[in-house]
Amino acid sequence: MNLNPLAVEQNDILQAQCPTAYALLSERGRKLYYPKGILTQSAEAKEKAHKFNATIGIATEGGVPMHLPSLAKYFPEIGPGDSFNYAPAGGRPDLRAAWKKKMLAENPSLAGKEISLPVVTAALTHGLSLVGDLFVDPGDVLLLPNMFWGNYSYTYSVRLGAAIRNYNTFTESGGFDVPAMAAALKEVAAEKGKAILLLNFPNNPSGYTITEPEAEAILAAVVETADTGAKVLVVCDDAYFGLFYEDCLKESLFARLVGRHPNVLSVRLDGATKELFVWGFRVGCITFGCGCQCDCGCAEAYEALVKKTMGAIRGNISNCCNLTQTLVLRALRDPALPAERQQKFDVMQARALKVKKVLNSGKYDDAWTYYPFNSGYFMCLHLKTVDAEKLRVHVLDKYGVGAISSGPTDLRIAFSCLEVGQIQEVFDILYQGVKDLA
Repeated sequence: MNLNPLAVEQNDILQAQCPTAYALLSERGRKLYYPKGILTQSAEAKEKAHKFNATIGIATEGGVPMHLPSLAKYFPEIGPGDSFNYAPAGGRPDLRAAWKKKMLAENPSLAGKEISLPVVTAALTHGLSLVGDLFVDPGDVLLLPNMFWGNYSYTYSVRLGAAIRNYNTFTESGGFDVPAMAAALKEVAAEKGKAILLLNFPNNPSGYTITEPEAEAILAAVVETADTGAKVLVVCDDAYFGLFYEDCLKESLFARLVGRHPNVLSVRLDGATKELFVWGFRVGCITFGCGCQCDCGCAEAYEALVKKTMGAIRGNISNCCNLTQTLVLRALRDPALPAERQQKFDVMQARALKVKKVLNSGKYDDAWTYYPFNSGYFMCLHLKTVDAEKLRVHVLDKYGVGAISSGPTDLRIAFSCLEVGQIQEVFDILYQGVKDLA
């Protein structure tokens, strides 16, 4: 495999400082590097070209990015440089620093641990794709619970040729099925010498976040697998982070994986999409955490991973939107933000608890049970007597109510878009739909 000298340099750093990260890289991941081309030269010119800067591919006028007043009038508080200019491939440095500060504040288990500087992504799906670029080869196995977001399959199986292997999501008693996950993890690691475990809490579609004991059991299973010599990549999809309504783990599992075992590399995907209620902004982050347990530090290894990630971004979308990054950064710096987020959290929590109260009334027990949920946007019904897709189509056509079917028995309800006063009626209509079909 012919590699660019910069890729060789970054691979050598990983082999020396974080060999597990190097071992987990895909063939594409080993080829990736951040080029010292136009962007690097432009960055140098930005620092030193005090007279004229004729490097970056934008048009300027009056010392600022050229712009149209018909567009600029919508951003009266934001200058042209923060709205019309390009952002760096890795994202705005000030936003990356602010997001890391937020991450450290919200995840106490990261105290005293070294993690990478987050790289800005075009939200979570782009982050998942970057994980694939870095770590997933055709034929690799991706471990997922049998209740999972369908886009994982498209991202990793359809695009990259990985195999999806599922394990049972819940035990009969209603908790996360850690033994099933542990068995699947051990099996794949024994087959491949490498395992990729993707964990999504709060889970889409079930709306479940693991409890503290379940979190520790998952960590123990990862360590036990790593003890066999297998390399383990744990990807934490934290898209709905912070929306924890009842007793559950209230920090990312990523925070507890960092420094846990030298054969483990963890990757966190999170972002402003749900946390700041800005779905169309498409601002996310990808952050790396090595499992090394020594005091030598992994700063250069993290920088190598970041550069490879930036190279993947540069070769795909070039960079993420500067304007929305600017807006997210300003929100993070706004002293009103915590109170505003709390108010929205209270609304979402009230909806989740109302759903649970309605379902626990006993009124619908002949039609369905429901899977455990304590967080996020969704919950799922387990239908007893009718096919989920038939029910979905029936209530949509006859009553104008939309839901998502996932398999023959499961129906996903997004309480995130239901007012508290609408929830009872929605489930009454679904119940009537079941009776119609029965």
